[in-house]
Amino acid sequence: MSLRLIGAGVGRTGTLSLRTALETLLGEPCYHMFEVRQHPEHIPLWHAAARGEAIDWRALLEPYSAAVDWPASAFWPEIAAAFPDAVILLSWRDAEGWWKSASNTIFEAMQGVSGPWREMIDAMFASRFTAHVDDKAQAIAAYEAHNRAVRAGAPAARLVEWRTGDGWAPLCAALGVPVPDLPFPHVNSTEDFRAKVMQKSD
Repeated sequence: MSLRLIGAGVGRTGTLSLRTALETLLGEPCYHMFEVRQHPEHIPLWHAAARGEAIDWRALLEPYSAAVDWPASAFWPEIAAAFPDAVILLSWRDAEGWWKSASNTIFEAMQGVSGPWREMIDAMFASRFTAHVDDKAQAIAAYEAHNRAVRAGAPAARLVEWRTGDGWAPLCAALGVPVPDLPFPHVNSTEDFRAKVMQKSD
């Protein structure tokens, strides 16, 4: 299978809703951070990528038709080079809203994580985002810098920007598929995340 869409937006920009939507549109699995939890053998590969080592992206992502969320979004330029026909999707939201959501979910949950998973995440943030995700100003600066880099670096013909309220239309237009007669999925609110992920680490 060849990846048809690469999500360049970071976590907490509607990425799990996008995963659900893309699996509906494409009929194939979409890679997401939750997928790494199901495939711990992927952790050393993402850690190697964070160290700047070459990764066989086609082999890693072969079973998937799309990839969204961290860690894939941190390496969107390399993945985009490996899949030159794939759409590059920048999902985003206002910086204050993103910080509130991320700090109450992902970044808080990280405090209870150790071992190879935490080492991989720390290396990814340090090399591709910021090591100081617990600092609001530095995290927001990294978020805004990431989005600027995507807008500046992605070929205009391949780049699609998307916000949660945009729904199906931009995705369907970019992928050349019809708009389904279904409500757009809205999943993984802050409350959903805390119930699903953080209670497991308590």
